[in-house]
Order: sequence, then structure tokens, then C-alpha cells
Amino acid sequence: MTRVLMVCLGNICRSPAAEVVLRDMAAKAGCAVQIDSCGTSGWHIGDPPYGPMIKAAAVRGYDLTGLKARAFVVQDFDRFDVILAMDASVQSDLERQRPKGSTTGIRLLSSGEVPDPYYTRNFDQALDLIEQGCHNILKSL
Repeated sequence: MTRVLMVCLGNICRSPAAEVVLRDMAAKAGCAVQIDSCGTSGWHIGDPPYGPMIKAAAVRGYDLTGLKARAFVVQDFDRFDVILAMDASVQSDLERQRPKGSTTGIRLLSSGEVPDPYYTRNFDQALDLIEQGCHNILKSL
């Protein structure tokens, strides 16, 4: 079973949505994948996903309720096979935390960046890019 970690800044918009989207796609494809999400900051630890993201995801049939934000910890390098960052800044933050000798792959979820809808207010654009990225990741698993 492949273990995948989705990472954004606060773990209230992009990464929880990506967690649920990939979990849904993997289940429909019959692919055994363990998926989690977190943020590089600790700003929202224990908080649910952001309300507008919950609503936008629900329109597409994704249920983000029940998720709680957590912060990335260095042990995640050992617990996951691949770490998917939502943007280059998050990817850089993760690389700075990489323990010496760790070979866990870190890459962007999408071929480009997934803009943070908390700031852009464009939740549909973020979900479009997340769905596309998850579809491509699933093909590679």
C-alpha cells in the first residue's frame, strides 16, 4: 500500500481537499492507498477545514467534514512514501525539514501550483487543479 501525504500551508483548504479527492478516486479505482494531509504551519491545528472549501467540495460530492488540521512533523518523512506539496513555497519548507539521508519523494501535486483559495477566494479553481493532480498521481501509483 502506497502512503501519500498532501501538504499545504494551513491544512484547512487545499491539502484536506486533496486528501479527500485522492481517497475518493483511489476507492473508485480499487487502488489501496493510505492518504493523510497536514500543513507546514501550526496555525490551525485541530480546526476543521475552511467553511467555503467544505461547501465548494460538497458541490462536487466530496465530504471534508470530520477532518481536523495538523502540522507537518519530521516523522512524516518515515511514515509516507510520497509527499505532495500544493505549491513551491510549501515544497521548499518541506525540503528544509528533510532529515539527512531521507529519500522520501517530495513533489508538487499538480504540474503547476495550486493557488491558495483562502487568499484567492477561487475554490473552484483550486478544486479543478486538485482533481487533475490527483488523477495524474493515481495513474502513477
